[in-house]
Amino acid sequence: MNADMSRQTTETSDTPVVKRFFSYLTGYKKYFIIAILGMVGYSSIDAFVIAQLQPIIDESLGKGEYDFLRLAAYLIVPIFILRGICNFLGTYTLNWISGQVIMHMRQELFQHYMALPVSFHDQNATGNLISKLTFDTEQVARAAGNALLVLVREGALIIGLLVVMFYYSWQLSAIFLLIGPVVAIIVSIVSKRFRKVSRNIQHAMGNLTTAVEQVVKGHKVVLMFGGQEKESERFKRKNNQNRQQTLKLFATKVISVSTIQIIASIALAVVLFIASTPGLVELSAGVFTNVVVCMTMLLKPLKQITTVNNEFQRGMAACTSIFAVLDELAEVDQGHVRLDKASGEIAFNHVTFTYPGKEQPALSEVNLSIRAGETIALVGRSGSGKSTLSNLITRFYRPQQGAILLDGIDLNDIALRSLRRQCALVSQHVTLFNDTIANNIAYGALGQVSQERLEEVSKLAHVHDFVMQLEDGYETVVGENGLMLSGGQRQRIAIARAILLDAPILILDEATSALDTESERLIQNALEQLQENTTSIVVAHRLSTIENADQIVVIEQGRIIEIGTHKALLKKQGHYFNLHQMQFGNESP
Repeated sequence: MNADMSRQTTETSDTPVVKRFFSYLTGYKKYFIIAILGMVGYSSIDAFVIAQLQPIIDESLGKGEYDFLRLAAYLIVPIFILRGICNFLGTYTLNWISGQVIMHMRQELFQHYMALPVSFHDQNATGNLISKLTFDTEQVARAAGNALLVLVREGALIIGLLVVMFYYSWQLSAIFLLIGPVVAIIVSIVSKRFRKVSRNIQHAMGNLTTAVEQVVKGHKVVLMFGGQEKESERFKRKNNQNRQQTLKLFATKVISVSTIQIIASIALAVVLFIASTPGLVELSAGVFTNVVVCMTMLLKPLKQITTVNNEFQRGMAACTSIFAVLDELAEVDQGHVRLDKASGEIAFNHVTFTYPGKEQPALSEVNLSIRAGETIALVGRSGSGKSTLSNLITRFYRPQQGAILLDGIDLNDIALRSLRRQCALVSQHVTLFNDTIANNIAYGALGQVSQERLEEVSKLAHVHDFVMQLEDGYETVVGENGLMLSGGQRQRIAIARAILLDAPILILDEATSALDTESERLIQNALEQLQENTTSIVVAHRLSTIENADQIVVIEQGRIIEIGTHKALLKKQGHYFNLHQMQFGNESP
C-alpha cells in the first residue's frame, strides 16, 4: 500500500494538483479579493513612489522648481500610512484564509482516516499518517499563506516596476523582453527539482516520525533489551536522510536565486553600457536614475519569487501526498437494512478469506452455525484464523467467497453502523482514551449515562472497587491508552464498556489475558452473567475459560476441524484433546 501511494504521488501531474489546491480557496473569494487588492495596492504604492524620482530629479532639483518637492513632503506620510493599511489587509487576510484552508484540510483528512477500512490502517505506518496530518499540512499552509502572499505582492511589484521602466524608456527596458523567457525556463526546471526533493523530504519525515513513535511506545522494551544504541543508530540514519534532502533543497534554491540575479545583472550591465554610449539613446538624469533604480529594485522581488517558489512547490508536493490519501476509497457501506436489536443468530456459509497482499487464505470454506444466545469458543494455534472470524463478523474485512448471515440477513446488506451497534468487542489489546474512567466506560453508549448505571456495570466488571481507591474516582484521567492503570485494570474497564453497550453479540478476543488468577475468576463470573442474554464468540488460548461453552470450535490453518462440547471433544481424543493435554498434562478432565 505504501508503495502504491508513493507511486500514485509521483505519477500525479502537477496541473490537477494545483487546480485542486486552489479549489480549497473558492469558498473565500471575497476575502481573497480583499487580500489581492491589499497586496497589489502595497506594491503599486512602491512603484508609484519610485516613479516620482524622475520629476524630482529633472524638475525640482534640475530646474529649481520646488513646488513638486514640497507637495511630496506633504503626501509622503499619508502615502505610507495607506501603504501600511494595504500591507495589513493583504497579509492578515491571506494568512486568515490560509488558516481556514488548512483547518478544513486537516479536518477532512482526519475524518477520512476514520472512514478508511481497517485494511488501509493495517498496511500503513501510523507515523506516516500522523506526519501527513501535521508536517504535510504545514507545508500546504506555507504555500497557501506565505507563498501566495509573496507571489502576488512581489509579482505585482515586478509588473509595476516594468510599467514605470517602459513608460520612461522603452528602449532600455526592452532588454527584459529577452531575459524574461530565460528566467521562465530556469523557474520551470527548478520547480520540478523542488517538487521531487520535497517529496523525498516528506517521505523521510514520515520515516522519522515512525521511528520516534516506535521508540516512545516501546520504551520499556528498548530499555529491557538494551536497544538504545540500535535505535539511536537507526534514528541517526533516518535523521541524516532528512538532513541530506533538506540540504539538496537549499542548494537548489541558492543556485536558482543566484542564476536569476546574474541574468538580471547582465541586463543591468547592458543598460549601463547603452547609457554610457553617446548617441544611442537620449536620456535625462531623472530618466536614467529611474530606470537604473527600477532595475536594481527588480533584483529583490525576483529573488523572493524564486525563493518562495521553493515553498510553493513543497506545498504542492504535500498536497499530492495528502490528496493520495483522500482519494483512497472509504469503507464500502452498501447496506440498507437497519437493525434495532438483533437476536444474535449467526451463520458462516462456505466462507473463504485472504488478507490483502497474502497468498495463503486465512479461512477456507468455513461453515458454522451459531444459535442466538449460544456461547461459541474458538480455539487453535496462533495464526489459525480465530481472530479473523471475529473481524469478519464486525465487517472489518469482507470475505472473498461465501456469505455471513446475521438473523438470516447477509452482513453486506446491513448498514455498517447498525451492524456494529449489535456487537460488543473486548480484545486482548485494550484501547483507552486519554480521558476520565467514566468517559472511557461510557464511550459508544447512546445518550447520557447515569452515575447509577455507570456504577452498576463497573461493579459487574469489578472496576468499582479499585476506582473508589483513586483520589478522583471515576473522574480520574487514565493517561494515553490507560498507561496510568495496570493491564488488568485496563481490561476490566474495557469489559465494563462492553457490558454498558448491551449488545446482542459479544466478542471476547483473549479478554482475560491480562488478568491475574483472582481477577480472572471474578471477571469470568461477570462475563457468564453477561453471556446469558447474548450470543458470545470467545477466542481463547486458556482452555479453562471455555469449558462451559455451548460449542467449542477447533480451527487449524483456516479450517474447522472439530466442533463439540468440552466433554464430547475430550472423549473424541482428537486435536482438542491434545491441546488440553498440553495445557493440563495428566490432570483428569
